[in-house]
Amino acid sequence: MLSVLRIMTALLFLAHGTSKYFGFPVSIGEIKMLSLFGVAGLIELVFGTLLTLGLFSRLAAFILSGEMAFAYFIGHAPKSFFPLANNGEPAVLFCFIFLYLAFAGPGPWSIDTMRRLPAS
Repeated sequence: MLSVLRIMTALLFLAHGTSKYFGFPVSIGEIKMLSLFGVAGLIELVFGTLLTLGLFSRLAAFILSGEMAFAYFIGHAPKSFFPLANNGEPAVLFCFIFLYLAFAGPGPWSIDTMRRLPAS
């Protein structure tokens, strides 16, 4: 179930990056690469893909957790202290799921785990 949690969370998160850069599954408009949203989209694409595959999972999850903490405190917290009132619930959930994955690891269905298995 750890692998399923990692894969599904990473795929849901990856959609944010693909929306910013490729307009899929929905377009959020034109994004400048060096803007805050552009850099966030690049982080979401690169590290979301790595986490989906289970490659460098702990590092990717830690970076994504930090990105979501940053996004929450920059974009949501100034509006209200409460996540329900500032629409920050997804950012908080992503942050803590990624933090959990950074410590728990990717699970058995991952490239990281396959790379550690002894050849038979």
